[in-house]
Amino acid sequence: MAIVLYSYFRSSASYRVRIALNLKGIDYQVRAVHLVKKGGQQYQPDYLALNPQGLVPVLAVDDIVLCQSSAIIEYLEEKYPNPPLLPSAVIDRAYVRSLVQVIACDIHPLNNLRVLKYLKKNLDFDDADKSWYFHWLREGFTALEQRLNAYANKDLFCFGDKAGIADAFLIPQVYNALRFGFNLQAFPLINNIYIHCMQQSAFINAAPKQQPDAELS
Repeated sequence: MAIVLYSYFRSSASYRVRIALNLKGIDYQVRAVHLVKKGGQQYQPDYLALNPQGLVPVLAVDDIVLCQSSAIIEYLEEKYPNPPLLPSAVIDRAYVRSLVQVIACDIHPLNNLRVLKYLKKNLDFDDADKSWYFHWLREGFTALEQRLNAYANKDLFCFGDKAGIADAFLIPQVYNALRFGFNLQAFPLINNIYIHCMQQSAFINAAPKQQPDAELS
């Protein structure tokens, strides 16, 4: 079975899937899709044939094409149940999914590259002004920090004593926050989970700088 991940090294959504694949120990090939060069390779006809939205990631498994990082990771969880990325208890699974949704639905979409480009082009948005980006990070991270303080295995992972799906979503979001100079001082648990995860090989190997299409700047 050939598994190909269409990915951009800085894409948070691609980063999540790379972490999940690594945590599962699944072999895969990366096919780079540059989101900026030449107007964005995601808009080329051959890629739009794979994903009409023109987004990454895409996971191609033989003749099957999967889009949307959450759906891809849920597929991996069901197809390759060991090691699990979700806890066994139903209520715990719901809690972990709620953490995922805060990131995937409430933080990331508002700070996505295509959203920022639209604001800049149509609404006189100054992309040097990080107030928009930082506002939504603070909103989301404040809620996450409170939830994690109630349930997290302190300073290790978002839930339990092993990395899981919530960590796969959190770490790319923290990476982006740090890349843009966001101060994590008010979010010590999130910061400590990030530091701990980034000592694990699954996260290290999924990091943007480790990708074949990584750029220095």
